[in-house]
Amino acid sequence: MESTDEPQAPVDGKPGVSRRTVLGAAGVGAVALAGGVGIGAAVAGATGPEPDRIVAFRGDHQAGIVTEAQDRLHFAAFDVITDSRDELIAMLKRWTAAAERLTRGQETEPDGALGLGEYHPPSDTGEALGLSPAHLTLTIGFGPGLFGPSASDPERKDRFGIAHRKPSALADLPAFAQEKIEPSRSFGDICIQACADDPQVAVHAVRNLARMGVGVVSVRWSQLGFGRTSATTRSQDTPRNMFGFKDGTANVRAEDTDTLDDWVWVGPEDNPPAAQWMTGGTYLVARRIRMDIEPWDRANLLEQENIVGRTKGEGAPLGKDSEFDEPDFQITSYGSPIIPATSHVRLAHPDQNNGAQLLRRGYNFADGSDGFGHLDAGLFFIAFNRDTFKQFVPIQHQLSRKDAMTEYLIPNGSANFAIPPGLKPGEWWGQHLFA
Repeated sequence: MESTDEPQAPVDGKPGVSRRTVLGAAGVGAVALAGGVGIGAAVAGATGPEPDRIVAFRGDHQAGIVTEAQDRLHFAAFDVITDSRDELIAMLKRWTAAAERLTRGQETEPDGALGLGEYHPPSDTGEALGLSPAHLTLTIGFGPGLFGPSASDPERKDRFGIAHRKPSALADLPAFAQEKIEPSRSFGDICIQACADDPQVAVHAVRNLARMGVGVVSVRWSQLGFGRTSATTRSQDTPRNMFGFKDGTANVRAEDTDTLDDWVWVGPEDNPPAAQWMTGGTYLVARRIRMDIEPWDRANLLEQENIVGRTKGEGAPLGKDSEFDEPDFQITSYGSPIIPATSHVRLAHPDQNNGAQLLRRGYNFADGSDGFGHLDAGLFFIAFNRDTFKQFVPIQHQLSRKDAMTEYLIPNGSANFAIPPGLKPGEWWGQHLFA
């Protein structure tokens, strides 16, 4: 499990400069420069970022999975536009070094925003100068198309010689009922999930990784999110989604280590020898789900609660008093179940899905309005699971066909990514895949 206690040493061996301290140093810049000292030297001894706002970048599992869910998200999917294995590996190494620095509250490179001189483009875009690390986590994943042919691109070649290393559960998601998937919001060869308590910190991280990847990758699609829609630790309260209901009450939490082993982390028995690089990893399902806000807002409270299967205020299962009471699907009223057969809570419950569970880590989004004046808002659903096609896919088939809530949902983006395990000291993203 990720620790948040201590920052890691710089991967490049150079003294790190925190974003928070650079602007402070700029105030004494004139004095430093008058003495012939550059900005980097002027702040080399400055106090670093607050350790309690740093999430460790390295560990058994990548940060950003069971890490206590932060408030903000910037998720990006990239297409690899080079056929050069060497170029891709070189970029992944550079990304790793930069990502580790960013999670410590530093620039992508030492003095990246200011230290190259006025006649050079800065190597860091600089909009996070003066900001804390804000619990930034950066999580990388690899999509089916990176390995060769996929459902979204059946003609693609095995450009990097890794088709035989594709893990068993990595494939594009099948079509589900009621969805309107847009390719421009779906798929991708590589994903980066940036979560932080400050939106500017998350955006800065993705912006700079994209910039560093020019000529190797291009952004296929991205999504900003606010207001987490799941709690991932026992200490977090259950948040609310754009329908106003508590979301993720029964979510898997970081403390549920046995459940994580059963339903989230990939085991050695899950893949053939060539795909053992995924042992200790997981799979990330991303779904952009637009909510039909205006019709929902006109539905009466009783209808809303029957669709969800919970009370809107407390979040208790219908027929119970408290949020964390276990739903009782046997309770009836006048011969009908208190929790309707078409309610979301009933259809998503593990008892209705062969015990399958997911670790949800989604976010609300609001991307303005459409040409009809309706909000383009909803849920950017993110879930981690051990096998997408044994867990998420069966659950989603059931929900898409039977869930009364689908009347108010328009899924228009979809992707599935393999998330490798965490890094040991000195390792880089994708090292065991490309070794």
